[in-house]
Amino acid sequence: MEATTPAPPRPKKGRSSDALLEALLYAGAAIVLVATVYPLYFIAIASFSDPSAVGNGQVWLYPRGFTLDGYKELLKHANIWVGYRNTILYTVTGTLIGLAVNVSAAYALSRRDLVGRKAITLFFIFTMFFNGGLIPTFLTVRDFHLYDTFLVMVLPFSVAVFDIIVARTFFRTSIPAELWEAAQLDGCGNLRFYVRIVLPLSKAVIAVLALWFAVGQWNSYFNALIYLQNKDLFPLQLILRDILITNQMQSSMGTGEAAQIALRLANMLRYSVIIVSTIPIMCAYPFVQKYFNKGVMIGAVKE
Repeated sequence: MEATTPAPPRPKKGRSSDALLEALLYAGAAIVLVATVYPLYFIAIASFSDPSAVGNGQVWLYPRGFTLDGYKELLKHANIWVGYRNTILYTVTGTLIGLAVNVSAAYALSRRDLVGRKAITLFFIFTMFFNGGLIPTFLTVRDFHLYDTFLVMVLPFSVAVFDIIVARTFFRTSIPAELWEAAQLDGCGNLRFYVRIVLPLSKAVIAVLALWFAVGQWNSYFNALIYLQNKDLFPLQLILRDILITNQMQSSMGTGEAAQIALRLANMLRYSVIIVSTIPIMCAYPFVQKYFNKGVMIGAVKE
């Protein structure tokens, strides 16, 4: 008798359905990626394009009527460099203060031996939903002699309760209690344990929080609008806002050819301002991107 060749195994239905689901997920991710990235790409190419081509909808994939007039006009303002300097100082100082305050508070709240831990946590959470409002806050800032000073941009609003909760959850789920017990046997105190052991093991959450603080400080303009009067202390966002308003006023008040030129410059400045204010902070992302795979899982495990 001839040996019969066994029939090849049929593919399981589960594998085909998994492949279909994976393809749908990739397609959905691609759509979300395009919807997220294209607006940024459009702003970039529009900043190098002729405003009339942008207004007529002719700019889609590449610049039309390539020009650098928007950037040249923007860089004519000397105070833009003052704004860059102030914003960098606010971002660096505010991020360091925010990390020192919030990470330390989060670690303290994560310790189960902290007396009154639950009451203190509820007190923090209460401030997430209720606050005194703008006028009482303004009066408090003024009475502490912080109004129109450098510190008003980095000190009064350095506490972020949401970031404290995120970091506290990380410490509770990632730093085992047995590590503290072992450190105690070696004569390690609370402060030394926090500085020498906890912080080096918490690079992921620190990197994520640092980026959140840096982005918030870089984009902040409302606090400067309320609490600053000295233009030498203005951050970049406020200076760019003043430049846009000035150019729009000039375009609306002029007549004839001068008004057309001013309107053209005002339209170009809109996109140039976004690029100038966005690119520097976006350059910081690659340095912390490797921590985000772990950072996005912070808080996913219930306590």
